[in-house]
Amino acid sequence: MGQTRADATTSAGRLLHLVRTGQAGTRGELQELSGLSRSTLGQRLEPLLGNGWLVEAGSTASTGGRPPVVLRFDEQHAVVLTADLDTRHARAALMDLAGGVLAEHAGELVIADGPGIVLDTLSDWFDALLAEAGRTASELAGIGVSVPGPVEFDTGLVIRPPIMPGWDEYPIREHLRRRYDVPVLVDNDANAMALGEQSAGYPDSPAFVLVKVSTGIGAGVVIGDTVFRGIDGGAGDIGHIRVRDAGDAKCQCGSIGCLAAVASGGALASALTELGVTARSGADVRALLQSGQPDALRLAREAGRRVGEVLATVVSVINPGVLMIAGDLAHTDFVAGVHEVLYQSTLPRATRHLTVATGQLADHAALDGMARLVVNEVYSPAAVDARLANAG
Repeated sequence: MGQTRADATTSAGRLLHLVRTGQAGTRGELQELSGLSRSTLGQRLEPLLGNGWLVEAGSTASTGGRPPVVLRFDEQHAVVLTADLDTRHARAALMDLAGGVLAEHAGELVIADGPGIVLDTLSDWFDALLAEAGRTASELAGIGVSVPGPVEFDTGLVIRPPIMPGWDEYPIREHLRRRYDVPVLVDNDANAMALGEQSAGYPDSPAFVLVKVSTGIGAGVVIGDTVFRGIDGGAGDIGHIRVRDAGDAKCQCGSIGCLAAVASGGALASALTELGVTARSGADVRALLQSGQPDALRLAREAGRRVGEVLATVVSVINPGVLMIAGDLAHTDFVAGVHEVLYQSTLPRATRHLTVATGQLADHAALDGMARLVVNEVYSPAAVDARLANAG
């Protein structure tokens, strides 16, 4: 028999969710929220305590009688592996369930080498991180990987990625699960960064947009505390909007005149190389901007204006509270160009409550976002109830 509606709202998974999200912290508060009897509540808490997901941690102040025992989600009982893959480098981390970094590694990893080489190398990194932190694969709750391309989130498949040759519909989740028998989540890097930055710095913002400008251009949208992905993962793909002054610039997606073809870090790297200033990627452009290279400064500001024109439409449609610029070109003259056009091209009504910010988590934004996605998925009421049912 399946759960009744009442069972579903008072299941063990739901009780864990109430504690994990801070809505309840004692048995009495759980009883009040759930309507369960004391004995039934105890029965449903038993496997949560037995698995180490909940712990009893001291007591709260009492107005009389025995002080109530505090229930707490144990954020140290398991770990999460996360990775952020970019075009020419990657970063991986082992994290606890609160997002604390236990071990970390970054290095060159070329996405164009293909999924087999990249994912096997990443798995070797993961093994080394576990060993460094003194943890084992049996303690893994899950794995989260962000990639620089469009992802069909429900299947974990990358769909026709312009800058990831050989990755189209490759089974990333299944590949990693050959070595780690845990849930694996895959998402677009801008989505992961948006969730990480919004959770860390702007948790009360009901509508948050992050634009990542690195070798390519992409955006992540968080509504409430949930990533908005569109019908099949294509939301936020602003890099392939055609812009009026792009001429015949060819984009890596195969189209002509895309925003990414004229305003991304990759486009600036190509333009600088044509001028005799060697650059291969958005990271190289960032280094040139930090050194004050004149051509890089000029081109970056011009690229910011082009992106600002597109973002004026995004802001008018979504009306976000925060628009964040992140990636290699954040904290550079590029942002000044965005400001210049954005406010000229939108009505004051659309921007009167808008905060334009730059990324604060730097290289950790996507890692934090993927860790949060994994924890929310693995410890969701439905997932917890399914694990307990299978264990029984």
